[in-house]
Amino acid sequence: MGLSRITMPPKIQLLAVLAFGVAMLLIENQIQRLDESRAKLERTIARHEVAEVELRHGDDDGKREAVLAHEDDAVIIYNRVPKTASTSFTNIAYDLCGKNRFHVLHINTSKNNPVMSLQDQVRFVQNVSAWREMKPAFYHGHVAYLDFSKYGVTRKPMYINVVRDPIERLVSYYYFLRFGDDYRPGLRRRKQGDKKTFDECVSSGGSDCAPEKLWLQIPFFCGHHAECWNVGSKWALEQAKYNLLNEFLLVGVTEELEDFVMILEAALPRFFRGATELYRTGKKSHLRKTTEKKPPTKETTAKLQQSDIWKMENDFYEFALEQFQFVRAHAVREKNGELRW
Repeated sequence: MGLSRITMPPKIQLLAVLAFGVAMLLIENQIQRLDESRAKLERTIARHEVAEVELRHGDDDGKREAVLAHEDDAVIIYNRVPKTASTSFTNIAYDLCGKNRFHVLHINTSKNNPVMSLQDQVRFVQNVSAWREMKPAFYHGHVAYLDFSKYGVTRKPMYINVVRDPIERLVSYYYFLRFGDDYRPGLRRRKQGDKKTFDECVSSGGSDCAPEKLWLQIPFFCGHHAECWNVGSKWALEQAKYNLLNEFLLVGVTEELEDFVMILEAALPRFFRGATELYRTGKKSHLRKTTEKKPPTKETTAKLQQSDIWKMENDFYEFALEQFQFVRAHAVREKNGELRW
């Protein structure tokens, strides 16, 4: 059986060709419209992305301005414990204040008493908080910790400090009162002329080397409560530990002062940018050394260590040391002369 060819009249063939052509034009037009819609959508997405980036950058600028304003209003209080290398560290602040644009102010108290009267406490808090012309500010002085929140202050200053092995601190202070140091060598000291060594003082039961003289770092951190200054108070010890952890930004140790400076530079560059290099190379940072200081014998040290007061002060020192080493282990690293988090 053979295949038969189906033929259409010429008129119908022409109509079919025309219909096919119209269909192709419609399809091409639809494709073109889809392409235009896709291009429009891409342009819209691109505009949104640009706007989002600009908005993000604008937020960053706003945050940056807020941070700068916050830094310019910052206050640091260094309630320095005597004979803990406090002058060496304070000299760094004096050397940096011009370049880093902050103010250094010395806290003078009546008769160098570390405890201020209630009236002076109020005035001090008001001056520190409201004296905008002197911000950012670095205050330093031999004064016990003062809780600003008790006086209605919403933004408290940042406290920092340095502690030292209690016996080494007392030995240094003992000889300082007799021979002074190389910071102001011509100044006459209170005990000048007394040639008795620290060992001889302890052996004879002298008052300048009595265990009660070790009680200083605990009350400096404890504060202005009466109990803080009751020698041997366990409450004072616990309060000092609490304040160290909760009220102080950083507490270093004399024996590792360079690391203390390095961490501060990384954490507060507004104040301490350049401090590490200055500490390593500057003359002032290593200047103050007690003259004619003789290390105590093992017998003298052992005698002092029998005291409950030494045990408490040493407990606080070890607590501060452990906390500082923990902060240091999780803080900065130095690479190619730069500090990095």
